[in-house]
Amino acid sequence: MRRLLAIVLLTALLAAACGRREAAQFQLTDVSGANFGKSLALTDHNGTPRALTDFRGKVVVIFFGFTHCPDACPTTMIELAKVARDLGPDAARMQVLFVTVDPERDTPEVLRQYVPAFQPSFLGLYGTADETARTAKEFKVYYQKQRLPGGGYTMDHSAGTFVFDPQGRLRLFAQYGAGAQALLHDIRLLLAG
Repeated sequence: MRRLLAIVLLTALLAAACGRREAAQFQLTDVSGANFGKSLALTDHNGTPRALTDFRGKVVVIFFGFTHCPDACPTTMIELAKVARDLGPDAARMQVLFVTVDPERDTPEVLRQYVPAFQPSFLGLYGTADETARTAKEFKVYYQKQRLPGGGYTMDHSAGTFVFDPQGRLRLFAQYGAGAQALLHDIRLLLAG
């Protein structure tokens, strides 16, 4: 009886360890079960109202930025375009959404030129100032206009990337600089799951 109990206990411990190992496969930060990033209601650069539910069945990658951004935004978009290329045919099962934090300058026309230049299937999303603020709050994203000497302005903003699984659940957060390889690795895991 003790031997049977020991075998059952060992089997349970091994199963638990395997479950932890599976969760640890992600290279990005696993935020599964997070209580934010549950909704989004903005308009894409083609004028179509969009919600997260529109993309069920795809891995959804969301980045908040602005088109006048000199570094983090184009770098992240270039990395995401590389991920799309490296996914090959599976890229059709991924949707990248670039959410502007600068709706004053990032008009639909500007987003329509900027976002698809990285990859034609990528969508730029915009909203009113209130819709942008509501969406940023839902995703816990910081952004603020900063006046420049001599006129004009730039935007300070969080520069992380959110990744949803095909069931529409927020699963991963990539800090700026995580790199295309880590994104590709984890997106492949989500597509396989």
